[in-house]
Parts: sequence; C-alpha cells; structure tokens
Amino acid sequence: MLQHPNILDANKLKQRLEFWRASGKRIVFTNGCYDILHPGHVDLLARARALGDILLLGVNSDASVRRLGKGSDRPINPFAVRAFVLAHLDSVDGVTCFEEDTPYRLIQEVLPDILVKGGDWSVERIIGRDIVEEHGGKVISLPLLEGFSTTALVERIRHV
Repeated sequence: MLQHPNILDANKLKQRLEFWRASGKRIVFTNGCYDILHPGHVDLLARARALGDILLLGVNSDASVRRLGKGSDRPINPFAVRAFVLAHLDSVDGVTCFEEDTPYRLIQEVLPDILVKGGDWSVERIIGRDIVEEHGGKVISLPLLEGFSTTALVERIRHV
C-alpha cells in the first residue's frame, strides 16, 4: 500500500490543522484531480506554497473525478497513486481526499488563510471564495504555465 505521512485522512487532517493553527502557520489551500502530474501542476503548487507557510491539497476521490465528465477512463491514476506522488513534492505539506463534486465542505473545515486556483478559474468562480473571504482570507487565481494540461495530455495519449 502506498503511504506517506502527509496523506491525511479526516482524523489526521484535524490534528494537523490544530497543530498548524497553534503554530501560527498561514495555510494555503488548493484542490484538483491531479490525474497525471505535469510541469503545470508542479509550477502552480510551488507558487501557491510560496504564498503561505503550509500548502494543503484537496484531491478529488476517484468517484468525484468520474462525475466531472472528463471521460469514462478517468482518473487514469487512482487516488492512492495521485496522493502518494503529490505528498512527495517539497511544496506540499498535506494531501486529503474529498468525495463531493466540489471541495466546498472541505474548505469549510479547513478555513484556509489563502485559497488558490489556477488561472483557468476567475476569482469570482472559485468554489469556497465566500467562506474564505468571510473569515478574512484571500482568494487568488494564479496564471497557468502555458502548454500543460492533463486533458490535452490524455487526448494525445489516446491518439498515439
């Protein structure tokens, strides 16, 4: 089984959040499928991490990815594989799963200081913006690294 101390179930997440908050850490949160990790992901995660002290990722469960309509063969990699790879990135301090179609409930639980999404999301469309801003946090849409997309990569693989 693929394990890493930064892959957090609900109990571990609660403990880590309490520790981080007690330590005065600024928590940055972002979410996604991260189906096939590519340079665009790594770049965005590094820039998101630079905005605070802790970067926490909410990663869609396999069922949640399937409901997004990305194709019947998605996710390519199951959650355990995606979480394992992400947890090994220097920029990532925690990876947790969410089952719902959006991370809204998870954002309510985490109450991050900063909520980040890639530039394909305008700030107004970012899920959880209301929660974060209501608690005095910031919501940021970071520009994407040009030329990298999981969907485009999957399409290229399908047609090889």
